[in-house]
Amino acid sequence: MNTAFRKIDIDQYDEDRLVPSDLYDPDPRGPDGVLADARNKSTEVRSLLSRGDASGALATILADCPYGEGVDEAKNLTTAAVLSILNSTRSADIPAILKALDEGQQDKLMAYLYKGMSKPSEVSGSVLLNWHEKLTEVAGTGCVVRVMTDRHVV
Repeated sequence: MNTAFRKIDIDQYDEDRLVPSDLYDPDPRGPDGVLADARNKSTEVRSLLSRGDASGALATILADCPYGEGVDEAKNLTTAAVLSILNSTRSADIPAILKALDEGQQDKLMAYLYKGMSKPSEVSGSVLLNWHEKLTEVAGTGCVVRVMTDRHVV
C-alpha cells in the first residue's frame, strides 16, 4: 500500500497560509545575540542562586526571554535556568517572590511552568503545581489566559 501521499504538506500550496513568523516580529537581537544573552543570564542565575537570592535570579531570567524561530538552544538554556530556580526555592518563600514580580514577569513564569509540565522528567510535577497554585493566587486566572493566547512561545 502506497502511503507517500500522506507525507505531502498541502498547506505549502495555499497562498493564504499563516506561518509563525507572520504572527510576531522576530527578536531584534538575532539568534546569536539571543544565545549569548541566554548563556550570560544562566551564569548570572547560578551565581545569584549560590548566594541565596532566588527572587533576583527569577527576575533576571524572566527579563527579555528568547522567542521566535531558530533560538531553540537559548530557549532550552532559559527553561533549564527557570526550572533550577523553581527546584531550589523553599515553598515558604514562593509567595513573597511572586509578589515582587510585575505582571509581565508573572505571565512569563506561567509560560515556563507550562513548558516545564510538558517535560516531566526534568522537574517534579509537585514543584510545578505548587508554583502554579501560588502564582494563580497572586496573579489571578487572567495570567493563565494571557499565556494561553500569547504568540511569543517560550
